Amino acid sequence: MDFNNVARGIGDSIRIETNKTMIKQLTIISGKGGTGKTTLAASLAALAGGAVLADCDVDAADLHLLLDPKIKQSNDFEGGYSAEIDQKLCTHCGLCLEHCRFEAISDDFVINSLQCEGCGACFDVCPAEAVVFERECAGQWFESTTRFGPMVHAALGAGQDNSGKLVSQVRSRAMEIAKEENRDLVIIDGPPGVGCPVISAITGVDLLLLCAEPTPSGRHDLLRVLELADHFKIQAAVCMNKVDLAPEKSREILDEAKKRGAHIVGTIPYDTKAVESMMQGKTVIEFDDGPLADSFKNIWTETTKLLVNEHK
Repeated sequence: MDFNNVARGIGDSIRIETNKTMIKQLTIISGKGGTGKTTLAASLAALAGGAVLADCDVDAADLHLLLDPKIKQSNDFEGGYSAEIDQKLCTHCGLCLEHCRFEAISDDFVINSLQCEGCGACFDVCPAEAVVFERECAGQWFESTTRFGPMVHAALGAGQDNSGKLVSQVRSRAMEIAKEENRDLVIIDGPPGVGCPVISAITGVDLLLLCAEPTPSGRHDLLRVLELADHFKIQAAVCMNKVDLAPEKSREILDEAKKRGAHIVGTIPYDTKAVESMMQGKTVIEFDDGPLADSFKNIWTETTKLLVNEHK
């Protein structure tokens, strides 16, 4: 993607280094799930045309539902450790039972994998070296192609932890692809909330685009994410989804976000075409040519200004 092209019509032409590409990273997040974050990310991917895409919502990835990626390569993700007792070596001394804080070992010295936290205490204290302690496959991550550009995405196994580490893996590979293919933008569909996966998805990026909704919980969660952005000194932009369902609440929330230093890049009206587009596996940009699509285009225009530092 060439920022000179996407910035056309919004001001002076912005020159990007050609010998050494300046890769920008845009992370789209929300304080809670269900605000339209992934719908927004997919539509911006369509408008960018050629960005590297990274789905970092690894606990509940769904960007692939709209972009229909063709997997080129899959890789196992090693999460935490799992323990298992070799019954042939076990002497039933009971030291593992005594030291297991999670009560994951039965009286007949069998480890319950659902209760085991992989701390390694049993492995450390076993005098017979009967405990097998190895990393376990916690999920997979993929390199794919889409109609809008290359994509890196992942699926964390049910009940697995270390999702922050998997997010870092996805981001790292997306940046490598951007460098290898001389692309200057990585669009990251981040997870909701403010926890470890979110921190992994936003650290070091150029811009956060926060998708909010006009409800009391939407306001609360947006302000939490703005606090996180401020803590990490990351420039933040805000867009309001379903703005016309509660116009006064929308204005109140956007005014508060602006007072906290966020740039307001646009609003999205409530429109059933958003759901219709998802049902057909399309982005709003591909499905609609009316006010709904125009709102996404306006958000992309304003977001681009921030990415190329037009706003001071």
